[in-house]
Amino acid sequence: MPSDEISMLLSRVALKDRSAFSLLYNRLSPKLFVICLRILRDRADAEEALQDVFVKIWQRAESFAASGNGGMGWLAAIARYHCIDRLRARRAPTQELEAVADLTDSAANPEQSAVLRSEGKRIDSCLQELDPDRARAVRHAYVEGLSYQELADRFEVPLNTMRTWLRRSLLKLRECMNDDARPEQG
Repeated sequence: MPSDEISMLLSRVALKDRSAFSLLYNRLSPKLFVICLRILRDRADAEEALQDVFVKIWQRAESFAASGNGGMGWLAAIARYHCIDRLRARRAPTQELEAVADLTDSAANPEQSAVLRSEGKRIDSCLQELDPDRARAVRHAYVEGLSYQELADRFEVPLNTMRTWLRRSLLKLRECMNDDARPEQG
């Protein structure tokens, strides 16, 4: 199916045209199913994921129309990220930091414990210097392990915006941590 035809169908789907959606499903579901199957490696799970992917396509078609990107690439990205999210959901839920702390070496000497507490306080202090949304996004990404797509959905921003938020936030955190590590001069 030519890219311009996919784009035209997606534009019609953005207007909630059910016949365009049906045509899009009939023509592209086999290709998207292959993507799902390749990632999930389970036919039943891939079939279920494909249905979820098309629900997302129906719900988010207007964001494609505004993006100006290639239709098949946009559809494939939705399928890929959805399947990756399903794989992550299969894993055991992320444990709270306190529970993980119980698993650490309890025989750490007092100096090591003090250094770890100090580092934690420095990180918390530097996180407070970030915009509250950016700080929450960093915590969700690097403590809870949420994907860029999950974060973008949660904060209702485009995927590339979320990537930019995280990259800039990490740079600010690194700068803050380096500033805090320097001895004060007076």
